[in-house]
Amino acid sequence: MIARRQLNKLGIDAHVVRNQIAARRWAARSSTVISTVTGSLTWTQQCWLGVLHAGPGSLVGGLTAAAEQGLQRWDRAEVTILVGHQRVLDPVAGIRFVRTRRPLGTLGAVRPGLPVCRLEPAVLLAAAYELSPRVGQGLLAAVVQQRLTTASQLLWWLRSMAPLHRAPLFREMLGEISGGAQSMGELDVGRICRERGLPAPTRQVARRDAAGARRFRDCEWQLPDGRVIVLEIDGGFHMEVEHWQDDIARQRRLTDPRRLVIRCTTRELRDDPDSVVVDLIRLGIRSACVPDVAV
Repeated sequence: MIARRQLNKLGIDAHVVRNQIAARRWAARSSTVISTVTGSLTWTQQCWLGVLHAGPGSLVGGLTAAAEQGLQRWDRAEVTILVGHQRVLDPVAGIRFVRTRRPLGTLGAVRPGLPVCRLEPAVLLAAAYELSPRVGQGLLAAVVQQRLTTASQLLWWLRSMAPLHRAPLFREMLGEISGGAQSMGELDVGRICRERGLPAPTRQVARRDAAGARRFRDCEWQLPDGRVIVLEIDGGFHMEVEHWQDDIARQRRLTDPRRLVIRCTTRELRDDPDSVVVDLIRLGIRSACVPDVAV
């Protein structure tokens, strides 16, 4: 992938470029970018197309930057490119140019090759302007859950990027994540418990299962009679065969005569939380006390 301006600096004029394209050895990918290969572009080549078309100082941003830095299960077909707020660019199929007044020079990741926005500002900007606030919160929870960054790092960038749309909402949820929540589902359980007057669960409790493996459980409550209720929350990826089988084995090994493991889905928590609340109350959660110490 190379821009016409770069070819000109190398002494390759428009006449040579035109002949190479006519011979189908090269391909014009935009009004300013040429590829020296033909056929479909790879994902990385599409990213280069975006930054070369936008020009110096532009960055791969949003969910594209997050995916480049390891975020999984948040794929988008469209590539996001951050550009200065005064830039007016010809449209390019499959590329979304996002104009910003923020100084892009301070947002770039220190790395060779493709110019990419740092993970934290990339996801905070993406979350701030997602149509659904819930999706934005889910994105921030995902990057922490996947161990790509920490809640404290996101909070630092949140302060540095002020003012930012939805900052109070994000500040509250990142505080909850710092307190132990690791997913949007766990945050939903905490919110639902507060709204319905149920005791807050202990989250991400480490336990040894029947095979001796150290397991982290999403939410748990200890009841006065000594029983422990464990709620495991299944997101969409839990429905994949390998995760589903692992979850079944995990539940079986965590269950014993004093510990009951129940499950719900993130969709239930979002669309039908009352049914989850009814079941928790039926199992005795309303009278829960302080959980015991994790091992």
